[in-house]
Amino acid sequence: MRVVDVLPSAAESADGARDAEAKQSAPAPADGGDHGPAAGCEPGCGPRFDAPVSPGGYLWWYVDAFSDDGRHGITLIAQVGSCFSPYYASARRRRSSDPLNHNSLNVALYGEVKRWAMTERGRSALHRQPDRLEIGPSSLSWDGHCLSIRIDEIAVPLPRRIRGTVKLYPRTVAGQPYFLDGAGRHRWAPIAPGARVEVALDRPSLHWSGHGYLDSNWGSEPLEKAFRYWEWSRAELKDGGTAVLYDATRRDGQRTELGLHFDPSGRVEQIEVPPHASLPTTAWRMRRGTRVDAQKSARVTATLENTPFYTRSVLATHMLGEPVTAMHESVCLDRFDSRWVQVLLPFRIPRVPGS
Repeated sequence: MRVVDVLPSAAESADGARDAEAKQSAPAPADGGDHGPAAGCEPGCGPRFDAPVSPGGYLWWYVDAFSDDGRHGITLIAQVGSCFSPYYASARRRRSSDPLNHNSLNVALYGEVKRWAMTERGRSALHRQPDRLEIGPSSLSWDGHCLSIRIDEIAVPLPRRIRGTVKLYPRTVAGQPYFLDGAGRHRWAPIAPGARVEVALDRPSLHWSGHGYLDSNWGSEPLEKAFRYWEWSRAELKDGGTAVLYDATRRDGQRTELGLHFDPSGRVEQIEVPPHASLPTTAWRMRRGTRVDAQKSARVTATLENTPFYTRSVLATHMLGEPVTAMHESVCLDRFDSRWVQVLLPFRIPRVPGS
C-alpha cells in the first residue's frame, strides 16, 4: 500500500473568475479551516474516529463494494451526528444539537441476499479513539493497513440479524479533504478510492470479496442548510483507477461540480466534468441524473435504495473514454427537510429506547 497526496489545487489559477469557481472544489485545509477542526481522516494516514463534531454538525465514514462475480454488494455508513436522523432533526428544532447523541451504523446488503439496518443510538453507546469507533455492538478499527468493521445489527422492517466482519484493504491512502460548499462548512475526503474488500458474515451466511471504496464527509452544520440536492458517483476503471463525481445544487444559488481521477498508484487529478444526463425518476418521483462522456449515454441497471428523498443506484455509464459500472446516489435535502418525510423516517430508523 502506498500513501499519496493530491496535486495542487486549481484555485491557484491567476484568472479571478476561474479562481472563484475552483475554490468550490479546491482541497480544504487539513485542519478544517475557520469552521472547526473536525476531520474524518488525516491525509495519508487514514480514518480519524475521534475528530470533534460541531453542535448541529455531522461526521461519517462510507464504504461500498461489489463482489468480483457481480452477485453481491454492500454499503456501510458509520455516522456520528447522523445526518438523516429524524430524532437529530427534531432535537435541532428544539435547540438541542448534540451530535454525539445521534449515532448509527447503516448496513445495506444487495444482490442475492438483501437486508437493511440503521438503528440510532445515543451517547452512552458511543466510544471513540483515534483508531477505533464503537456504536453499540458494532465497531470500526483501523490498524494503518486495514479497516475492520464488526457488524452486529438488526435489520428492518423484518427483524433479522446482520452479524459478521468486513475488512477493507486500501490500494493507496489519500484523504485530502475538498470543499463541497462556498462557505467551507462541508468537506469530503476520498480515503481509499480503490481497495479490496472481504465480507465474512455468519448471519446471513455470506462470504465474498471484491473491489471497494472508502471516504469520509463532515460538516459544522446540517446538510440541508447548505444544499438543496446532490448527486455523487464512483466508478472503477479498467486499469484499476477510480473516477469520482460530485454534483451539488447549493442554497446560495451556486453549484459544486467536482470530478477526480485516481490512477492505480493513487495520484489524483481534477478532470473536466462531463455533460449532465437525466436518468429515470423513481417510484417516489425522485429525480436522478449523472455526468457522462459527451455523445455517450447512461442507464440504471439496478435501483438499490428507493426512498422519498434518497436513491442509490448502479449505473452502466461512460467516463474518461471507457464504459464503466458506477455506484450512484441522489439526495434531495428539500424533501428530507419536509414534515411528511420526517414522519415516515422512524419506520426505517428505529432508536434504541432510553439512549
